[in-house]
Parts: sequence; structure tokens; C-alpha cells
Amino acid sequence: MGIGHARGHDGAMTPEVLPRRGERVHVREVGPRDGLQPERPVPVDERVRLVDALFAAGVRNIEAASFVSPRAVPAMADPAAVLAAIDRPDDAQVTVLVPNLRGAQDALECAIDELTLTISASEAYNRHNVNRSIAESLDAVGAITRLATAAGVPVDAVVSCAFGSPFEGDLAPADVATLGDRLLDQGCSAVTYADTTGMATPRRIAELIDETGHAIGLHLHQTRGTALLNAWTALQLGVRRFDTSVGGLGGSPFAPGAAGNLATEEFVAVLDDVGVVTGIDVDAVIDAAGIAAELVGHDVPSTVAAVGPRDRLVTVME
Repeated sequence: MGIGHARGHDGAMTPEVLPRRGERVHVREVGPRDGLQPERPVPVDERVRLVDALFAAGVRNIEAASFVSPRAVPAMADPAAVLAAIDRPDDAQVTVLVPNLRGAQDALECAIDELTLTISASEAYNRHNVNRSIAESLDAVGAITRLATAAGVPVDAVVSCAFGSPFEGDLAPADVATLGDRLLDQGCSAVTYADTTGMATPRRIAELIDETGHAIGLHLHQTRGTALLNAWTALQLGVRRFDTSVGGLGGSPFAPGAAGNLATEEFVAVLDDVGVVTGIDVDAVIDAAGIAAELVGHDVPSTVAAVGPRDRLVTVME
């Protein structure tokens, strides 16, 4: 029996069944990029240390770097040096974010397996973030995908503000889904929808999936405390690709009020409990979250990183 859905009284999809034991969920770890992006710059060797710890924990897809201008995002300087130094397992994927054609050209000179690029569903946010209209960004996406396709590298387009804009408020799910279709038409191999400022709720997750189908990725933020709840809703509706960040670090430096991402160890701990497979060792990710906290110089927001998963019990006084 597959993951199904039923219509609620308001017409939106509602969950019908839980994920089955033994099903696999694909986790793309974005902590070394999205997690460190808003932090003070971390030396290359320390960023490599974090990536290697995550690979050792069983993570098999890591967004390890961004080929963005170091003037714009100092924390992402020297991406090629990071990629050259990491100890990548044979079965692992390395993903990098590129902001433009020049970034894609530089990235494709390195040993990478996937490009991600961002485009906003919000016209105002897109102009604020990259100083382009959505139409202009779509043209740039086409140029990047043609270059990447020629090199045999897939491109995942991440649609920011997919559940609402800090500048424009709510966005129609049908319009967001139409942008996703246009990105596929431009040659992207996949589309991931991002809750950039934490405006998503389970209802809004269901409304978007109703428009897109479940063959999408989700990139969820914890701004309003709903990241794990939204991920669980999406799981029940058949989504099997998620971005997460070690320790729950992250947030866009260009989005007012943006907070950290869905924490890898929190998501994996829940999936472990229901028998859903990720291949990731939650205790080892918690150790990696400790490294992340050391690198950024403050505690990470993840509660599981702080107290451990539920099977790491402490003696309770009677």
C-alpha cells in the first residue's frame, strides 16, 4: 500500500497513512553551507572537519559549499579548497550552491555531483536577494542548466519563500507550483520548495503538495517552531526528500526573521522511531552537532543535540 491522501472538508489533502517501516527517506545535509552561511567565517580546515564528521555519521548527500562571492557571504569563502580536502566516501554525493553562471562554471571545475540554485517565488524577495526579477532569474537558470547538463551534473532548483514572503505575505500555491514547472522546463532535474522564513504550516504544506504532487523536496525552517511538524505532514503525504542541517543551524542572511533549519538529528531520531530508513547514525550526528557548536562559538538550537534521542535515557528519581 502506498502513501495516499484524502480530501478534507475544505478541499485540502489530509494524511491517510503513516510512512511504512523500511521505507527510505533521502536526507540532504545542508549544515556546512546553509548552517554556516550566517555565522562568522570558519576556517577551511574546520569546515572540512564538519563535513567529514557528517560523512562518518552515514550522511550521503552533503551541500558542502557555495560558490558565492566572499564579499557577499564571507563564511563561504574558498569553496574549492573545502571540496578538495574533504574525505568523501565512494557512495556519497557532494552538492554545492551556485548563485549565477560564473559560480556554476567555477563549481563544475571541482569534484561535485549536484548543483543547487535558488530562485524565489516572491518577486520582492527575489529582487532583494539577487537584484533580479523572477523572469530574469529564470533566464539565468536556463543558462546554468545547459552548462551543467553538458557536464553531466544535475541541478536542483530551490524555490525560496514557497510558503509566503516576508515582503508580500501569502503566495498562491498554484503560482508557486507553476514556477516549479517552469524550472523543470528550463532543464532542472528536481525542485525543492523552501520555507525560508518559517511561514509554513501543515495546512499550507498540504496545499502545495496538492498542486505539485509529492515528487518534490522540502527545505524547512524552524522560525515558528513548526519544521518537524511540517516535515511529518509532508511524509504522510508522500514526500521523501528533505534538506536538514546539523544542530538546526542556518537561516538566510537576506530574509528578515529567518531562523535555523530542520535539525538533522531531530528528524532522523523521529524517523528511526517509526522504522523509516535514512542510513544515518543519530548519535554520530549529535557528535557532529557538537563540532558545529564548537565552530560557531555558541550552542546549536537542536533539542535532540542537547538531550539526546529518546532511547538515550537517564535515571529518573522515583
